[in-house]
Amino acid sequence: MLPNKEGQRVPNVTFKTRQNDQWVDVKSPDLFDGKTVVVFSLPGAYTPTCSSTHLPRFNELANTFKANGVDDVICLSVNDAFVMNEWGKAQEAENITLIPDGNGEFSAGMGLLVDKSNLGFGKRSWRYSMMVKDGIIKKMFIEPEKEGDPFEVSDADTMLKYVAPNAKAPDPVTIFTKPGCPFCAKAKSMLKAAGLHYEEVTLGNGITSRTLQAVAGAGTTPQVFIGGRKIGDSEDLEAWLAKTTR
Repeated sequence: MLPNKEGQRVPNVTFKTRQNDQWVDVKSPDLFDGKTVVVFSLPGAYTPTCSSTHLPRFNELANTFKANGVDDVICLSVNDAFVMNEWGKAQEAENITLIPDGNGEFSAGMGLLVDKSNLGFGKRSWRYSMMVKDGIIKKMFIEPEKEGDPFEVSDADTMLKYVAPNAKAPDPVTIFTKPGCPFCAKAKSMLKAAGLHYEEVTLGNGITSRTLQAVAGAGTTPQVFIGGRKIGDSEDLEAWLAKTTR
C-alpha cells in the first residue's frame, strides 16, 4: 500500500537544477521552510496525461492558489534538469516551479518511487499532490494503486477545493490565431496583461478559416472565447476587458 505521509516533514534532499546555464543546488528547506506550498508529482515530463492535463491545469490555477494563501506551486518529476526546463518552456508553465528529482531521492523519501521498468521508464514517481506548510505535509491526494496511470484525485481542481473551498476557478480562455497576425499578438498581450491564462489554437494542420467560421461565425483572427462565450476579435476583447476590470 502506498504510504500517506500527512503530518510528517518532507524529505530533506538536494535537487540539482539548472538556472541561467549554471548548476544550482536547491535544498528542500529552500522550497518549503516558512512557506505554504502545493506540490504535484507525476511520472514523467512530456508524457500524455502530464502534458495534456496535469501540469496545464495547475499552471492555469496557480494564480488562484496564490491568491488564497499559497506561496508556490511546484511540479516534481523524476527527470533531469535539462528535460524539466525544456518541458516547462514547451508548456509555457510560467506560473509554477518545475523541480527535477533526477535521482528519485525525494520520491523515495516519500515512499512513492515506483518501478516502471516494464515501460522502459525505470524508477519514477507515483502520481500524487500535496499541500505543505513550513515543511510539514498537511494533505495528500495519492492516486489509487491501479494498473496503468490513474489520474483521479491529484488534479488541480481537487487541490483547490481543499485549499480554498469557496474559490472560483478562472474561466477557460481560448484564442484562435494565425501566424504573423499582429492583431493576434495584441490580443495575446492583453490577455497576459490581465493575468488570463489561455489556450492558443493556431490555424493550420487541418484547422482552417472555414473551421473558424463554423465555430466563431467569423473567419478572421483572432477570435477569443472566455468561459464558453464568444468575445470576438482584439477590439472586442479590449472592450470586454475594459468593462470587466474597471
